Amino acid sequence: MNNLETAVWVGSISILLIIFCFYFTLTFIEKLHEGDTRITKQSKLAAIICLGLALFIPFLYSLIF
Repeated sequence: MNNLETAVWVGSISILLIIFCFYFTLTFIEKLHEGDTRITKQSKLAAIICLGLALFIPFLYSLIF
């Protein structure tokens, strides 16, 4: 794979992780209103991890290439 193909994959993964972050954020808000603390904690953690990875992966790619 050349650098352009790798950049497309990195961008695609980053966009997918942002979509997952949005999904987990909405799940967090929904479960917060329902009072389900276990799923609230899990959704919050998943949203933070997805956003962190979505921002960190392109940064790491820019450092390497």
